[in-house]
Amino acid sequence: MFKHTHPYEPFLFDEATKLIVGTLPPPRFTIGELKEDDVDFCYGSRNGQLWPILERIFDLKLKYETTTYAAQQRKDFLIRHKIGVCDIVASAEREKIDASDLGMKNIQLRDLVGYLERYKQVDTLLFTGGNSKNGPEYFFRKHLKSYDLKLRLVSNEVPRIHEFNLPDQYSSRIIKTVSLTAPSGAANRAVGSMELYKRLKKKNPNFNTLDFRVMQYRSFFQ
Repeated sequence: MFKHTHPYEPFLFDEATKLIVGTLPPPRFTIGELKEDDVDFCYGSRNGQLWPILERIFDLKLKYETTTYAAQQRKDFLIRHKIGVCDIVASAEREKIDASDLGMKNIQLRDLVGYLERYKQVDTLLFTGGNSKNGPEYFFRKHLKSYDLKLRLVSNEVPRIHEFNLPDQYSSRIIKTVSLTAPSGAANRAVGSMELYKRLKKKNPNFNTLDFRVMQYRSFFQ
């Protein structure tokens, strides 16, 4: 059994207003066997699409390499735009060493609500996936139950939007959650089946799944 532990602490700071929330990076990040064009930071897998999406939106000119400079580029961007990263899974066990969410067992979650209580400027959680089993929204719903909290539906259109009231010592604040289409190749089939994607693809045969994500992510990150 492989113990898949998250290799990065949450990237949080007092000015953050949004948090990117996923599950775990691929196992090679846990054991430190990165590939040449991986970046040693959150969402740094060469197969992941989050940073290529953000690069398109913000014209970042990022490096894709295992260097301190490449990681610092991403940290600087996040700080500049007041975006933190706090994946919800701390660790899990796997029989097969791969990156599938469904392969995770004996899952330990981070106390994301506790982080929200500490970082009081955060008003939006950007899930890198939806409510399918072992996805970030799925885990967050379970996590909220332990605090006797639950999500309220705001919009059922993809990406689905929810909100919840986070109690405070003196009042409460509303936190919005957005379940973005996962920035991974594994989600391309789901993107291809969406009616909006089909219509856009019909209008422009060159339109692809990365273009679709850039279009979807833009309004929630800018």
